[in-house]
Amino acid sequence: MTSSELRSRSVPTERLTVRVTEIRDQGEPVVFVHGNVSSAAFWRTTLPLLPDRYRPIALDLRGFGDSDPLPVDATRGLRDYAEDLDALMRALGVDRAHLVGWSMGGGVVMQYLCDRPAAVRSVTLVNPVSPYGFGGTQGVGGTLNSADGAGSGGATANPEFVARLGKKDRGEDSPVSPRSVLASCYVKPPWRPELADEDAYVESMLTTRTGDDHYPGDSTQSPAWPGVAPGTRGVLNCLSPLYFRIDDLHLVDPKPPVLWIRGEDDVIVSDTSMFDLAHLGSIGVVPGWDGTPAQPMVAQTRHALDRYAAEGGTVREVAVPDAGHAVHLERPEEFIAALLELLEGRSA
Repeated sequence: MTSSELRSRSVPTERLTVRVTEIRDQGEPVVFVHGNVSSAAFWRTTLPLLPDRYRPIALDLRGFGDSDPLPVDATRGLRDYAEDLDALMRALGVDRAHLVGWSMGGGVVMQYLCDRPAAVRSVTLVNPVSPYGFGGTQGVGGTLNSADGAGSGGATANPEFVARLGKKDRGEDSPVSPRSVLASCYVKPPWRPELADEDAYVESMLTTRTGDDHYPGDSTQSPAWPGVAPGTRGVLNCLSPLYFRIDDLHLVDPKPPVLWIRGEDDVIVSDTSMFDLAHLGSIGVVPGWDGTPAQPMVAQTRHALDRYAAEGGTVREVAVPDAGHAVHLERPEEFIAALLELLEGRSA
């Protein structure tokens, strides 16, 4: 089966109308949740790889792709998205599913697991956001650098990148054009997708709604370095540790098995992330750095999953060398092999 055999449809739910991409109506449901500045299109080469016994379903989150562009209440962390996911599953008649979340989608899946563990067969986290949000923390336990979440939230986005998203820039004349960011940050250079796939991914990125209610969100000033703190609306604010943090993952009951798969050379979710203002300050890119430590994103995820395992959960970490943030695109054979081991119960 190929990506040309994928089909998309809009599914009304009690919360919003959700666009889904799927292949078949039967089998064990495997629900794929995309990351920030993307859509279900980033699973277009993954869904056809699942055997017929599975029913792969990829959704567009609110404000991305062709789902309703409802505003994001950042003060709820990722719960707007997690509750949208739950509404979709109920609308589809899915009681329990395997969940696969990439990047921000990994955070959505973790939030869903904490809120509705009985509905989860397994969890696959693909280069996920830290359980302690994105930016503004230090240490493996995710201690806030400042009580107001300084260093995270809407003001941390590159304004030119946001503008180019809004202008539907399909070119590559700037290092912050969406196509350039895809090629330099979503995947590890020099690898690039086939042109037809790359074009589809760029179109997917360009579906991102921009503004205070969407990407990147609003912001506030802060007396702490780097002078900005999260607002209460939009995507980057809902990822702020001020609103999104999962301290109780290890208390989930029941505990479905977890696969954590990541590219070792990810520059987005990393202990030295090129999107973390504290790390950028430490290397002189952001001025006035006061010594605030970079967020150890990978170490934080490992800490949370180690606690999950210590309390009886099953966790497998797969680190894929020479791959970046979109390991499922760059190394599909390793990705699907690890995923199928989990789905078929061979990774315990």
